[in-house]
Amino acid sequence: MRRVTAADNPHFKSLKRLARSVRERRSSGHCLLDGMHLITAYRRHYGPPAEIIVSDSGLARAEIAAYLASELGQAAITRLSDGLFDDLALVDSPSGIMAVVAQPAARQAPEGEAETVVLDGVQDPGNVGSILRSAAAAGVRQIVVSRDCASVWSPKVLRAAMGAHFQLDLYERDDLAAFLTAYRGQVLATCVDAPNSLYETKFVPPIAWVFGSEGQGVRPRIARVCGLHLRIPMAAGSESVNVAAAAAVCLFERARRGLAGELPEPACRSL
Repeated sequence: MRRVTAADNPHFKSLKRLARSVRERRSSGHCLLDGMHLITAYRRHYGPPAEIIVSDSGLARAEIAAYLASELGQAAITRLSDGLFDDLALVDSPSGIMAVVAQPAARQAPEGEAETVVLDGVQDPGNVGSILRSAAAAGVRQIVVSRDCASVWSPKVLRAAMGAHFQLDLYERDDLAAFLTAYRGQVLATCVDAPNSLYETKFVPPIAWVFGSEGQGVRPRIARVCGLHLRIPMAAGSESVNVAAAAAVCLFERARRGLAGELPEPACRSL
């Protein structure tokens, strides 16, 4: 077990770059996971992480100590003083354990006939993570995002998605319009003033669901290549819903109609 106590330690500096820099995560192909839930979810799908980082106080927790014992010889372990771990921490309440993992590689290009969620400029990490979580739960596996969305491998998106990343194929694209123009299926976008109601419109799979940014919605250039615009019916006086809520409503309406193909087993916990 490597022990690090100084902020000028080269390895600590490299971990901090990984925690703070989108460019570092993209160039290295790695990211940091915070907390046992994400780490065990990753391990279930992909095996041991490349490195485990634990704080002095985290090491004293029974769950973390047991996990470290199970990973001995399979992953490098770095122990940080509590002060350094808090400085590196990705969340307000540090969990005591993080892991460096390789970002799972998707296929080279998204499939043109796969059920897809497309995010156009959704910039709030919590919203992006929530949408990924809803997509995984509703049986949609392919996610295509514009590069000005919140980075899908950022710590806050990872935390909000609660392990959904490891069930999905994730793609960042420079040109969403080109992907949607070539898509061999129905392309649907949500819009508050669209004439078609989500609940009264026929869907023909495969479907690409397009959701826009929190402020302006789907950009006009992207909206023009969407074959159908839908509104979510709301009570009088309500103007809109959060983009993550809109995505959940649409994706589970799709699943309710049996358009999702084979949904995950309802090994669902009560909420």
